Amino acid sequence: MRPSLLLRPLPAASLALAAVGAFLAVDAAWIPVKAEVAQALLERAWTRVQAGDAAAKPWPWADTWPVAVVEAPRLGKRQVVLAEAGGEAMAFGPAHLAVTPPAGAPGVAVIAAHRDTHFRFLKDLRIGDTIRVTLADGAVTEFEVTGADVVRHDRSGITPDGGPPRLALVTCYPFDAKTRGPLRYVVWAARVRA
Repeated sequence: MRPSLLLRPLPAASLALAAVGAFLAVDAAWIPVKAEVAQALLERAWTRVQAGDAAAKPWPWADTWPVAVVEAPRLGKRQVVLAEAGGEAMAFGPAHLAVTPPAGAPGVAVIAAHRDTHFRFLKDLRIGDTIRVTLADGAVTEFEVTGADVVRHDRSGITPDGGPPRLALVTCYPFDAKTRGPLRYVVWAARVRA
């Protein structure tokens, strides 16, 4: 057999691998780009919420709207928080779990976001850091980070009802994982008295 006949399938295989690699690279880059563009649109919707439009949609086909802003001042992080914590909402920003109280009310308010975009900064929070949450009505509540836990998604230990106002910021764990897993990283914060 001639050597040239053995080498012919290699260019086709190389092109196929290059195409798959290019697709994966574009797909991976799309998620952070979408997250950044969404936050810009959410900021505009948040401005409308602050002006009185309680359910200002960030784009016409959106099935969610801004309900709060969460800030970590030491890290210079600010994220618009969406109503509901479904997978669709979390693709665009942090989301408040509707079955939990609003931030500042008695019980544990839970805000969740993806580890590779909006809540990547959670790993850099320290005990004593301030977390500020502004609600749609303009109420601002400050929380102090009291600790963090790694828990299974089905055994988080988060009980939203009753007790003093607390905040749980939740994301997947570990931070650099490429696949889904059962672990969650929970940052706990207690309300700071005015």
